[in-house]
Amino acid sequence: MKTFIIFNLALVFLSLSVSNLSAQKKSEMTNKIKIAHIEKDFLISELNNKSWKKAKEISIENYWSGKRAEVGRHAKAKLLWSDAAFYIRFEANQTEPLVVSDAPNLKSKTLGLWDRDVCEIFVAPNADEPRKYYEFEIAPTGEWIDLAIHQLPNRRETNFDYNSGIQSAARIETNKIVMAIKIGWKAFGKTPQVNEIWKGNLFRCIGAGDARGYLSWQATKTETPNFHVPEAFGEFQFIK
Repeated sequence: MKTFIIFNLALVFLSLSVSNLSAQKKSEMTNKIKIAHIEKDFLISELNNKSWKKAKEISIENYWSGKRAEVGRHAKAKLLWSDAAFYIRFEANQTEPLVVSDAPNLKSKTLGLWDRDVCEIFVAPNADEPRKYYEFEIAPTGEWIDLAIHQLPNRRETNFDYNSGIQSAARIETNKIVMAIKIGWKAFGKTPQVNEIWKGNLFRCIGAGDARGYLSWQATKTETPNFHVPEAFGEFQFIK
């Protein structure tokens, strides 16, 4: 009987250990994106270019708080890199009225774009300085904005004159929107090395008024919706 009890306890401890290792591995997997490299660049307007198939699909299905969002608000992102540029593509469910401009500006950045339907990426090129990062937004209309951010302890400095040379494309389909941006490495002041890790996060804003939703890849878990939380950034690893 004693041997049986000891054996059962050993099984319990083994099960707990495996479970903890599995949870740890899952956590590591869900906060890191391995970004595939492409040899040949392509136009960002090619939203269905075959190169996108090389990218891992990243789910954006939870609100900033960590609570799961409605399926009609879910989005997916794909990231690619070449020797010349960073590619980001969003595909999002759209089962509610769009909140977009009636007269979109596609020639220059659109201030206040964050008040409409958008998908966003924050990118910190220096992993040891995540409080210095870049913000890029893309709307279903193809409108965009690029900003350089320095998040200080009690305030945020934003360079609205930052010019990344961003290129954008978008398409509105039935119950779905597809958006993509392409940014040359000059915009970040450096080109990533193979296996180098940058920091960042992915977001989606959808809806208006009290029903507006703020989704994020990595939950920021602030009291009220706030994406500017470098401590919550995940990892972007550039692989070949």
